[in-house]
Amino acid sequence: MQKGCFLSVVVPMYNEEEVIEVTYRRLKAVLDKLGETYEIVFVNDGSRDKTSDIVRGLCAADESVKLVEFSRNFGHQIAVTAGMDHAGGRTVVLIDADLQDPPELIADMVAKWRQGYDVVYGKRIERKGESWFKKMTAAAFYRLLRSMTSVNIPVDTGDFRLMDRKVCDALTSMRERSRFIRGMVSWAGFKQTSVDYVRDERFAGETKYPLRKMVRLSLDAMTSFSTKPLKIASVLGFVLSAVGFVYLFVVLYQRLFTDTTMQGWTSMIAISLLFHGITLSLLGVLGEYIGRTYEEAKGRPLYLVSDAVNFQESRDASRERVQERERVAAGTDKN
Repeated sequence: MQKGCFLSVVVPMYNEEEVIEVTYRRLKAVLDKLGETYEIVFVNDGSRDKTSDIVRGLCAADESVKLVEFSRNFGHQIAVTAGMDHAGGRTVVLIDADLQDPPELIADMVAKWRQGYDVVYGKRIERKGESWFKKMTAAAFYRLLRSMTSVNIPVDTGDFRLMDRKVCDALTSMRERSRFIRGMVSWAGFKQTSVDYVRDERFAGETKYPLRKMVRLSLDAMTSFSTKPLKIASVLGFVLSAVGFVYLFVVLYQRLFTDTTMQGWTSMIAISLLFHGITLSLLGVLGEYIGRTYEEAKGRPLYLVSDAVNFQESRDASRERVQERERVAAGTDKN
């Protein structure tokens, strides 16, 4: 990493060959105008196109450009984490490569940071080029998450943000695997504010967050920052059990004290399907938490780096530094 630089920009990438050169040019234009030292840390999350070759060419032409190359695809939130691990700036900006979040907003974020804020996040007041379904589900998710957790996670925000060094260090000390970066930043606290902007359409290529990945990210967010699903499962189980006992007494009363003929088949099947469906759903909720506990218990590193380009420190030193963070987070440091 470039020790002592003012600003590090972390850019996670996955199959971004169509846009990465334009992203670099726009970032460089903005950062040059700041008049401060900077570095751009690209993290290649196992891209299968020419993304890596393009960034390697940029590294050869511009020493302020760095590349962290994963051994395979580990996921967007892990790529962001790796970028923060390798960033050496006094301030750190997280931004995706697709140019939906405007690099030009970085100057406004730096201005807010100079006013004393530790975190400056971008707040979307409009989302261009997205379907009504995506907008509706995103809005519902943020509001549901906010209602289910005690952590104040701002609505209509993504990972696009500027953080002070101490905030970045706090995040890199957290080595949990089911990561939801924007929630972790909110949990960390510090003095935070927002900058409003209009989110543009993707400059080129396809979204890297289809419905399946959005659902997975939502589950990570829910299980990482709230135990309310477990509490809801307990309450729902208690209520259904109470209803079942009441119905049992109704059936016994009709059998012993009335001449009502109980056909039984339809009601029995309906009740059976209802209760078994709810039971399986509750087991699914428990399974999500247990599965994440299992992943954490294995203690594997968050990611593996196959190459690091334009970093002043050696690959071995970088690996040792990240492994040290893993050991401290796991509580195995004997010093």
